[in-house]
Amino acid sequence: MHLRRLELKDAAPMLEWMHDCSVTQYMRGNFSAKTYQDAESFIISSWTDKDNIHLAIATDADGYMGTVSLKNIENKSAEFAITVRADAMGHGYAWFGMESIINKAFHELDLESVYWCVSLNNQRAIRFYDKHNFHEVFDIPQHLSERYKGIENLKWYSVLKGDLLDTRASVAGCRIMHINTVPTIGSGELSFFEEIRDIPFDIKRFYYISKVPEGVRRGFHAHKELKQLLFCPYGRIQLLLENQHGREEIELSDPSIGVLIEECTWREMLWLQNDSVLCVAASDFYKPDDYIRDYSAFKAFIN
Repeated sequence: MHLRRLELKDAAPMLEWMHDCSVTQYMRGNFSAKTYQDAESFIISSWTDKDNIHLAIATDADGYMGTVSLKNIENKSAEFAITVRADAMGHGYAWFGMESIINKAFHELDLESVYWCVSLNNQRAIRFYDKHNFHEVFDIPQHLSERYKGIENLKWYSVLKGDLLDTRASVAGCRIMHINTVPTIGSGELSFFEEIRDIPFDIKRFYYISKVPEGVRRGFHAHKELKQLLFCPYGRIQLLLENQHGREEIELSDPSIGVLIEECTWREMLWLQNDSVLCVAASDFYKPDDYIRDYSAFKAFIN
């Protein structure tokens, strides 16, 4: 799979999804009335459009499977849109196109946020976005809601620069937790978690590590019984975890992503950015006897 600019050869397969009601039933506009010339005109106009980016999602053999877009690019933000052909659904093209265009928005265009909305009747799309843990937006700026004036029952989503697009459910057997997050387009995000409801233990202790220079490693220990939630509200920290399930790494850089450690796990933390902050919610008070600080003793313990 790859993204490329739209080409005239894409007009026929583009017209195919335009005339497929299973694809367009929840979209605005009378797509059934579109012609081959309309598809060609859209493709040609995309080559010089300064306010919108429209790219083809293509197979390895360069066949057109859908269009992914960043629209209304202004003030460090853009509206995301995607459409894939019926025979592309369920084969990873939608996720590839979405992940690729969002990475382009943040890393190439230096945008700060990407947003979009979907009809509440479009349960297929909602399941897709919810499965990938995109945050629902409730406070919609007026200039955005005006674009959809008169259209009811919309669900809004957004992703901010720095949000982790990671579909893994776990790292070294430790669950990756998507912390409850409420974003406001243009005004950041509020994240929260509650003991028992969101994390499977009572919080007896909360601590954070800060003012660590870039390149410094910390950790080098495991706990016999203690359960913890680790997350990084600011900066970038590489977390290495090892237990009976293996040895894996994950970068913590999204404040809405945490890692739950519920079994004896060796951990090392590498600060990738000056002054990054590591926060930890723990299931028990500080108990020196619960620590395993020698790696060979840790290996003997889990074996």
